[in-house]
Amino acid sequence: MASEVEKKAVFDIDSAKEVVQELRASFVAGKTKDYEWRRTQLKAMLKMMDENEPQIVAALRDDLSKPELESSIYEIAMLKNSCKLALKKMKHWMMPEKAKTSLATFPSSAEIVSEPLGVVLVISAWNYPLLLSLDPVIGAIAAGNAIVLKPSEISPATASLLAKLVANYMDSSCIKVVEGAVPETTALLEQKWDKIMYTGNGRIGRIVMAAAAKHLTPVVLELGGKCPVIVDSGINLQVATRRIIAGKWGCNNGQACISPDYIITTKDYAVELVDSFKCELERFYGKNPLESKDLSRVVNSNHFARLLKLLDEDKVSSKIVYGGERDKSNLKIAPTILLDVPQDSLIMNEEIFGPLLPIITIDKVEDSFDLINSGTKPLAAYMFTNNKKLKEKFVEKVSAGGLVINDTTVHVSIL
Repeated sequence: MASEVEKKAVFDIDSAKEVVQELRASFVAGKTKDYEWRRTQLKAMLKMMDENEPQIVAALRDDLSKPELESSIYEIAMLKNSCKLALKKMKHWMMPEKAKTSLATFPSSAEIVSEPLGVVLVISAWNYPLLLSLDPVIGAIAAGNAIVLKPSEISPATASLLAKLVANYMDSSCIKVVEGAVPETTALLEQKWDKIMYTGNGRIGRIVMAAAAKHLTPVVLELGGKCPVIVDSGINLQVATRRIIAGKWGCNNGQACISPDYIITTKDYAVELVDSFKCELERFYGKNPLESKDLSRVVNSNHFARLLKLLDEDKVSSKIVYGGERDKSNLKIAPTILLDVPQDSLIMNEEIFGPLLPIITIDKVEDSFDLINSGTKPLAAYMFTNNKKLKEKFVEKVSAGGLVINDTTVHVSIL
């Protein structure tokens, strides 16, 4: 009897097909296109977050040991802001836009009408499992689509809570959550979607894009990268260091796609910069950061082992100038600064996604632009300087998803 129940509970290709068919029937019936439906769903999401904030914070604590303040600001508050923006702008977004006509079609008129694509699949990431799950869903709802959300199995507490809350608060005939791991995701990717949105790494991104290509489905990929921070001399070093710390360790202990990945500064300024980090990191997280309640843990043992592999490489381990302590039983690694790591080391050739921060030294600050552009395009790039010409060159020379001067990560809060 138990095995029969288990078999029924399996989410396979047939199950995925049924889900898509149900959602497509709701979409074809025009249910999601109605303004009132869109407004009601976004209001329901706001209510869901208001009424369940303690449970959400607890789930994020279970998955990542994420501090309550960080969860409230970077997950819940940002999500509420997205919801409120969509509610405020949605009527305007839905309005037809007048288009110019030519003399040849006089006296005709023309307009551009925005229409929903249909049934959308959202595959989200584990590091911000609430924000990165529901933020794309907000956009899809506002545009009038039916949606399947596949949260990451690597953050199981949040995934389970999302499935429960979405079923209780949202319209289940148009919005569904599918839990599971690789088999469930594979079953979903076999289906024909009208759009797929994926947040994660490039390896899985290629799998998603290949699956989408079979059906000519448009895809939005939000992938990571190595986000550099250029630090010039002649700045308020204490302020700069604190802002880098907030963007690195204050954002899920470095487990964020826009977190600073490495620093570039001049040989003459490096020692002063390291000393500032030592002082400010102790102020932020105490003398024993492994016991700090203000730092998230590494998400799981696989990622913990991956980070230790980067840190313990022969050519890298001797470059640690601060931190390096680790607690395997609690999956914690202290904030770690490394100075002058080799360019051909593992830590400089893959996204770190953790609490390790290498510092690369150069002769002139201007040399940093070529160094950044010699690698893959970063998702974000940061620069600390008071030099107006350097700021202009930074914007002109560096190509990245987002550029910020004299701060880090704050651009994601701009709606």
